[in-house]
Amino acid sequence: MIPVFDGHNDVLLRLFRDHGRREEIWLTGEGKGHLDRPRMKAGGFAGGFFAVYIPSPEITDLDALDKAMDAPPYDLHLPGVIPVGLAMPVALAKVGHLMWMERQGGLRIVRTVGDIRACMADGTIAAILHMEGAEAIGADLDALHVWHAAGLRSVGPVWSRPTAFGHGVPFRFPGSPDTGPGLTDAGKRLVRECNGLKIMIDLSHLNEKGFDDVAAISDAPLVATHSNAHAVTPSTRNLTDRQLDAIRESKGMVGLNFATVFLNPDGRKSPAGLDPLLRHLDYLLDRLGEDHVGFGSDFDGATIPVEIGDAAGLPRLIDVLRAHGYGEPLLHKIAHQNWLALLERTWGA
Repeated sequence: MIPVFDGHNDVLLRLFRDHGRREEIWLTGEGKGHLDRPRMKAGGFAGGFFAVYIPSPEITDLDALDKAMDAPPYDLHLPGVIPVGLAMPVALAKVGHLMWMERQGGLRIVRTVGDIRACMADGTIAAILHMEGAEAIGADLDALHVWHAAGLRSVGPVWSRPTAFGHGVPFRFPGSPDTGPGLTDAGKRLVRECNGLKIMIDLSHLNEKGFDDVAAISDAPLVATHSNAHAVTPSTRNLTDRQLDAIRESKGMVGLNFATVFLNPDGRKSPAGLDPLLRHLDYLLDRLGEDHVGFGSDFDGATIPVEIGDAAGLPRLIDVLRAHGYGEPLLHKIAHQNWLALLERTWGA
């Protein structure tokens, strides 16, 4: 079984929403969602980026959002700014869940590529603490250093809403990622401070002008942990050819997002087989080269193809890619080697 290192998951959101049942959800598995320790072990899920995402209090009707995203064209309302004071307790709770998971065994919060390799060698899930949206970091950046001391090694300045640091893209189809202004002054300071701390910057959810600002400021490879190709599916959340070229030139990385709404060419959320996934992966490999593409599943944060199902289905996906014509060296690169090489270029060996 080829081990998979993944660019994005939202299992901490599941635990946060049902924290009283976290033993059942994580340790034994309840048959819901995409991730738990048994299914990750069964599918060869070696590790990845575990996202701390702050839900928008104003988004309460998730069914209505699902229906809208299955009937394009759509242009969903961009949620408002979440103050630091509201975000901080949620972030603390989610990091607390991740540390609880570590205490149960079988998972380790990693801070270096050496840590990841050690985990892969002994079968321990390697968890990178990642913030999907920097709401729990104030504009003075003091909290960034606190989170870094706690293990934070990856930050997305925004989710799909504004923060003190920049502007996220709204969920819109069809649409361009050029949806608003770039980074704020605080956002530019955040990028420089993350560069100094060797914290990876995630460009997923950031609008085009914000992407350009990061590209102009950052001395690290450009990375989108869970995004796809705009040329195949023209969603605001996907990357244009110009953005992909900038990522390639920086020796950066794109994690293929399994979310059907960003895979299907018609922008619909309903699963439509694996052909759309293969089209995106072929396109990304052609545009970026085989050293700069991996997986960014969005497990537990999106509707994914039924052919994958959950983390236990990763070997089925690898088999489909093999049948599609990908050789063993390329499969190993996409599955985990490219992510580890990218992190070495970003964090150091």
